[in-house]
Amino acid sequence: MRYVSTRGVAPVLEFGEALLAGLATDGGLYVPESWPQLADGGHGDYLETAVEVMAPFVGDSVDQDSFAAMVADSYRGFDAEEVTPLVDLGDGLHLLELFHGPTLAFKDVALQLLGRLFDHELDRRDERVTIVGATSGDTGSAAIEACRDRNNLDIVVLHPADRVSEVQRRQMTTVNSPNVHNVAVDGTFDDCQDLVKAMFADAGFRRRLRLAAVNSINWARIMAQVVYYVVAAERLGGRRSPIAFAVPTGNFGNVYAGHVARRCGLVVPRLVVASNTNDILTRFFTDGSLTVAEVVPTLSPSMDIQVSSNLERLLFELSDRDGPAVAALLERFRSEGTAALDPGLHASLGNAWSGYRFDDEEVLRCIADEADRSGTVLDPHTAVGVLAARAHQEAGYDVGVKMVALATAHPSKFPDAIEQATGVRPPLPDRLADLFDRPEQLVRLPNDLEAVEAFVAERSRVG
Repeated sequence: MRYVSTRGVAPVLEFGEALLAGLATDGGLYVPESWPQLADGGHGDYLETAVEVMAPFVGDSVDQDSFAAMVADSYRGFDAEEVTPLVDLGDGLHLLELFHGPTLAFKDVALQLLGRLFDHELDRRDERVTIVGATSGDTGSAAIEACRDRNNLDIVVLHPADRVSEVQRRQMTTVNSPNVHNVAVDGTFDDCQDLVKAMFADAGFRRRLRLAAVNSINWARIMAQVVYYVVAAERLGGRRSPIAFAVPTGNFGNVYAGHVARRCGLVVPRLVVASNTNDILTRFFTDGSLTVAEVVPTLSPSMDIQVSSNLERLLFELSDRDGPAVAALLERFRSEGTAALDPGLHASLGNAWSGYRFDDEEVLRCIADEADRSGTVLDPHTAVGVLAARAHQEAGYDVGVKMVALATAHPSKFPDAIEQATGVRPPLPDRLADLFDRPEQLVRLPNDLEAVEAFVAERSRVG
């Protein structure tokens, strides 16, 4: 398997090279040259399906036995035997729980494997890297948990100051490890993401510190997330049985993984993109427009994003893999703050996508209603997904097709919102019971590339 950039200029890479590169040198994102096709079969066993689904993407970079061992080790610490259990909410709607990993969020599913893949590839090359990442809340803690105490890498995570929940922040800043560094940036998640991309675009800095990425700009993240879509289908009728998904969406990586599953042969007639008040994606799927608005803080902070990086991968496909066309569209979007998809390209999305948006008041009402209805407590992000799934069903779309909403985080990560909705404050799991007693370690920096690069260079042990 070889990987090409969505901008069409960067060199074609094999899996191990794409893993370490993260962002392509032309500013694009790596995608496979072609889509492997799923065979019939699959019994809902997570480990078995994970190895089968990901093996074609990994290719010869890791031998099959070593890769299977990595996969097994990645999910050994999850607190659910099924890894991603399904819960029946009634009325044809199921909840896919993705929060049973060590940091209680769906990011663990991919990042526990990513940390092990990094170790394997760096050991093989006898190299060290500096990982830089941006987080809107959950990626940071999952990446830190996956990368802590690994001798071949240092990790620096940027998060928007005062714009993540206290539990999310403390899960990052209370990790006492010499290779872990946290930065609170005065700005939004989009600012943090722009800083990461700017560091990768600084060729000398990137080369000198051997930068690598853990954000969903890294293809390996997407690859690992494809698995749970396939597993859900296997458990609800099989790979050839139609199934729709509603996905709470910020940076577009999670729902894009569902699209990859579809390109690989899973029967997914519809992907429902669920947004909060920061609804640029809802507008995109409704009318093809991309217009940046001010980022509004909400009860679902991991979705408080206006520039969704992984949308570029979908634009690349819509443009018939025309890298220069994608680059031109995104340059216009960045310079003018707005861009529009060609009407013909927008029409090509067909009925395969839908977009919905919901505000905090609707989210709180959903959390309270679902707790009363089924006894299931939803975190605010998952509530957005459930709202979108039910709205889609009530509109009469895809009648008879099973619908799965993705539960992306444990409710205890957002106790203030849950208490506001239900009157009950959810406790943290026992392993995190002392989280608020642990000392924090972080620095606060301005939204300034020079200041952030200086911090990263000082903490990196590369060279």
